[in-house]
Amino acid sequence: MQLKTIFLRSIKKGVIFSLLGIAFINCSSNDNLDKPILTNTETPTTPTQPTEPTQPVVNYADINFSNWKVTLPVDENNNGRPDEYKPEDLINFGYQTLTPVQPFMYDDTEDESLVFYTYPETSTTNSSYSRTELRELINPSNSKENWTLLEGGTMKGRLKVTSISEDNNSNNTYHRVIIMQIHGIISEEDMATHGFSSNNGPPLLKIYWKDGYIWSHKKSLIDEATSGDDLLDTSNTIWTDVKQNLGYVGYDIFNFEIIASDARLSVQLNDETPYIYEDVSLDKWRFENYFKAGNYLITTDATAYSYVKYYNLYITH
Repeated sequence: MQLKTIFLRSIKKGVIFSLLGIAFINCSSNDNLDKPILTNTETPTTPTQPTEPTQPVVNYADINFSNWKVTLPVDENNNGRPDEYKPEDLINFGYQTLTPVQPFMYDDTEDESLVFYTYPETSTTNSSYSRTELRELINPSNSKENWTLLEGGTMKGRLKVTSISEDNNSNNTYHRVIIMQIHGIISEEDMATHGFSSNNGPPLLKIYWKDGYIWSHKKSLIDEATSGDDLLDTSNTIWTDVKQNLGYVGYDIFNFEIIASDARLSVQLNDETPYIYEDVSLDKWRFENYFKAGNYLITTDATAYSYVKYYNLYITH
């Protein structure tokens, strides 16, 4: 009897403990039904805050106007000369706010270029041709202060001719345009010594676009024995152009660099081998100099035009 009683009590206790275990498991399972199950590949995320819409970045040609003035092909102020705007008018994107400048020098933000447009209208005193062209001023307040070959300088730019009128009056298919220059000028010292009425000198170097080819025209003495004050004669009886074809660019973008130094000029198209001038004429060059760049259209045809784009332009001395 005693063993039977103990056995029955053990069975009752086991049943009770089993029922309690089942109840505990069911409660635990119900508590976890609404909880997400995270795996090793899932990470908690935080909600992102709405952002303000960003404005598109507008980029312009890389040209510092601190030492450039621009000459236009028109005379809107009726003073008998082409209109000009000085560095103080152009810097800090000032040219963008000048209504008279905008038809001739303006931005193309699609390709980050500065467009130079010109046509035959008003020309400078010593030329028959019109231009939209930059003129270097190493001293922005004094155009009579310039540099010698001994002092030297470098100009380089990235550019292209985009459109130009056909030439029906010559052997060329299209009109010619000068896109870079080193221009000569008589020094203040020689002006005072000789009493010249004009300080205009000949262009030492002209870089042309001709039917897609880039040509270099460099001034040389007709007679290398010329000396003394005769070297200050600007006429074509003393000086003539020596011409060199530097290569074809068509309407494509190209790079060009001019390096001027003592009795030496280097001109380079893209990555081609630089073409070097070293001669007696450079050694005897009595003029001071300044750089020019832009769109100088060499024609007086009434319907002519040209467009030149610059992407960058740098000068150093």
